[in-house]
Amino acid sequence: MAEQAILFDASKCTACRGCQVACKQWNENDENIPTVTNGVGIVNRGSYENPPDLSATTWLKVRFTEYDGSGRIAWLFTRQACMHCTEAGCVKVCPNGSVYRNEATGFVEYNKDTCTGCGYCVDACPFRIPRVHGNVLTGITKMDKCTLCTTQGLNRLDVGMEPACVKTCPTGALQYGDRAGLIAAGSARVSDLQAKGYSQARLYGEHELGGLHVMYVLQYGPEVYGLPVDPQISATSIAWKDVLQPVGWAVGGLTLVGLAMNWVVARKNTGQEVK
Repeated sequence: MAEQAILFDASKCTACRGCQVACKQWNENDENIPTVTNGVGIVNRGSYENPPDLSATTWLKVRFTEYDGSGRIAWLFTRQACMHCTEAGCVKVCPNGSVYRNEATGFVEYNKDTCTGCGYCVDACPFRIPRVHGNVLTGITKMDKCTLCTTQGLNRLDVGMEPACVKTCPTGALQYGDRAGLIAAGSARVSDLQAKGYSQARLYGEHELGGLHVMYVLQYGPEVYGLPVDPQISATSIAWKDVLQPVGWAVGGLTLVGLAMNWVVARKNTGQEVK
């Protein structure tokens, strides 16, 4: 199977947020919406965005940006969710392989049952996507993020369906298919936008972090949309997995060996004292 991807065309997005609803419904991520009737007033945060951020039960949201370009105010809308990087920081730092890359599709999947909730993936992601949450009753902590509809028992792709967010998009701002084909479609759309006067238009994600599996057609530079211009995995994250963690395991192993030897010697001395 060729690597798959999603192409998001920001110039076609109307911020209807149907993708947010479809994501929640398909993945069974219910979330309480506070109302005055239950004693909690709705707060105006100065934006039409709702909810204000990603969470353990909100894996996808549309970010609103008011942009003043060349004296013309414009609303820019950005799909905020896991980018499914080829060189994914979350995969790099996961201590037990709970976060992994599906080599067939290219998507970054994870096993929630084995996740320890360490939170290293949060710090390693240049897009700040994963969210860690804990159960106050059990004390168990887990990570959550977009699975691109591959969650066990809710896998749309295995039965030939496209991701829920793509299926519900009314304007065609979201497309799903072979990554190579979407790169060609995205490049053609960028050329069209540039011909219409959007000189900064670009395809974001073709090469970033080895290639993203959620790519964007942008009318302006990525920084305008709140995206890193050159996303990188932090050196600290790389050092943790490649240097500090192996040293920690080695030190831990030597400690256990030392304790075992100490026990053997103590047993031997005890036997000599009895005689």
